[in-house]
Amino acid sequence: MPTTLDWSHSDPESWANYPVMLATQKGLTLLGADHSVRPGLAERWARSRDEQGREVYVFHLRGDVRWSDGSPLVARDFVVGWRRALRGRERGEMADLEGASEVLALQDRMAPEADIRAALERVGVEAVDARTLRVTLAHPRSYFLARIANVYIFYPAPSADLEGRSDEEVRDYFDRPRDGRPLALGPYRVESWDRAGERVRLVYNPRSAFPPPMAPGEVPVPVITLMKSEIGPALYERGRVDFVFVDSAAALRVKRPEDLQREPLLSTYYLAFNTERAPLDRPEVRRALSRALDREALMVGLLPAARPSHVLLPPELPGAASAEEALRLPHYEPERAKAELAPVAGLERPLRLVYRSGDNFVPEVAIAERVAAQLARVGVKVELEARSDFTAEISRRTAKGPRAYDLYLRRLGGDYAHPNTFFTLFERSGNHQTGWETQGGGEPMARFERLLEAGDGEADEARARTMYVQAQEVLVGEQAVIAPLYHPDRYFRARDTLRGLDVDPFNFLALRTLRRTAPTPEQTEVAR
Repeated sequence: MPTTLDWSHSDPESWANYPVMLATQKGLTLLGADHSVRPGLAERWARSRDEQGREVYVFHLRGDVRWSDGSPLVARDFVVGWRRALRGRERGEMADLEGASEVLALQDRMAPEADIRAALERVGVEAVDARTLRVTLAHPRSYFLARIANVYIFYPAPSADLEGRSDEEVRDYFDRPRDGRPLALGPYRVESWDRAGERVRLVYNPRSAFPPPMAPGEVPVPVITLMKSEIGPALYERGRVDFVFVDSAAALRVKRPEDLQREPLLSTYYLAFNTERAPLDRPEVRRALSRALDREALMVGLLPAARPSHVLLPPELPGAASAEEALRLPHYEPERAKAELAPVAGLERPLRLVYRSGDNFVPEVAIAERVAAQLARVGVKVELEARSDFTAEISRRTAKGPRAYDLYLRRLGGDYAHPNTFFTLFERSGNHQTGWETQGGGEPMARFERLLEAGDGEADEARARTMYVQAQEVLVGEQAVIAPLYHPDRYFRARDTLRGLDVDPFNFLALRTLRRTAPTPEQTEVAR
């Protein structure tokens, strides 16, 4: 269930809002099936540098796009939406815009409202005319076009509806859907949101410039009801719902229904090392442990299919490492690992491996047990500990300073189709909890961040890709901060009468291309 329908303001639980936002709104760009950037609300754009070295985009909006009430999309809608996003709880996501840092700093020190409003006027988003939007970034960012396709706080807001309203009226506009509001651009709009019953009802938006692609004999699904239920699988078996996630990896080993479907995610599951705690404070020890892991054997039999991997970036991601480049990263070499680990002092004690408790679509318990068994074969003892407070535990420090764990297992999912989204977690400001900023006096991380900055600022895709490959080699190879294990998939069940009801590569329910076979008189509701 979403936590808000206000896509400009977002909130810390933004992942829960994505299915509804992506079904009802659109960005300036879209991502193709191959994850390449395509035109969205903008039919074309130009990219340049100004005399100060700032990156400037001029977007030309499509002329056929209408909000769900029939009013045209205009450039002012982006100005209003992005300025509102700079006042929301996820405002740091807008930091790439020219002038955003000033607005963020003013809000952090609770400056007078007049000063904040004046600073917002200077932010790098400008309506040149009704169909032309100029966006200025503080620094060049190669990921910007991919990011605005998926990160919904960059979507426009209906300025004609919102400007002139009080804060309370705006909250009511989003919190209580009625009379066709809030307006939508996507193929669906929200008709009602029952918080107590945990249901969201979406209805087809015939005015959308992005209708589902229809094959002969197909029609748009007129109504979608999203519901939260602990008995979703039972409701699906009884024909009461038309789609259900399969959230239990253990269940997949028992029963694999004929209508089971799989979506490869832009995601990586990895083993992380506490680089501040001996003997894992030495990169050669971490590399040897990574070489001791047989990824194929870790995953065999756990899922209907699996994509074992020793690289961070999924292979289908634009900019991923080639097979030759991947071979430079630590991969399964058990004899070499055993020889390298044999003389290491400090491995007499068991290493403490922490992972999330509970069953989910990642078979964490089985992977943890197999990691322990594989490391035992090279003489390394591992103690397993499932934690319901996983996030707090991996950040907890001992009385002597270092964090308390030795190893942890975690999934990293991409927010957009660009290498940058996989690297930001491991920057100094990222929530990696590995302590690797202390390694080598901080020089390796500084080098890693310089490579990312160079890749992020490089307009040439081939040269940017080189920087990201080198950054991956520092993180996964030279320093071995993490040992990637596999790229997860998401499993679900859906009726064969529906088309386009699936999961996207970012692990969100995809409702943008939903259609069904033409109804017969016996058919009634599509989803309940």
